[in-house]
Amino acid sequence: MSEAIAEAAEAEKIGEVPVGAVVEKDGEIIGRGHNLTETLKDPTAHAEIAAIREAAKKLGGWRLSGCSLYVTCEPCAMCAGAMVLSRIKKVYIGAMDPKSGACGSVFNIPGEQRLNHRIEVEAGIMGRECESMMKDFFKKRRKNSTEEVIK
Repeated sequence: MSEAIAEAAEAEKIGEVPVGAVVEKDGEIIGRGHNLTETLKDPTAHAEIAAIREAAKKLGGWRLSGCSLYVTCEPCAMCAGAMVLSRIKKVYIGAMDPKSGACGSVFNIPGEQRLNHRIEVEAGIMGRECESMMKDFFKKRRKNSTEEVIK
């Protein structure tokens, strides 16, 4: 998870929401990503999607069987769907997202019995660090927007 947190820090440095993800197989990181939605003006440029794409490219195919995804914040419905479609084995989540999380908070896509693949989910991995990173980011953003209004 520390590598995913490092990716989240890279996102924060460029003004992106600090979410980072890595894909691991057999103890080796084969995919990395952090949010780039604002930078690329692309609503699909989430950390998980970037990490999954890089891992698939490295493995030479779209099936990521036997791979685990580590992500600092609970994936949204799009990312959870991509995890299912790519056959990720397990996802490790730092902080849950009670507003739009799709791995147990709002939806539970990885555990949906009607889908052809299910993903094991473990949450709370370095949860305090991941949660405080998000809270601090949005606190700064609110402070900055308030200061802009005052000017």
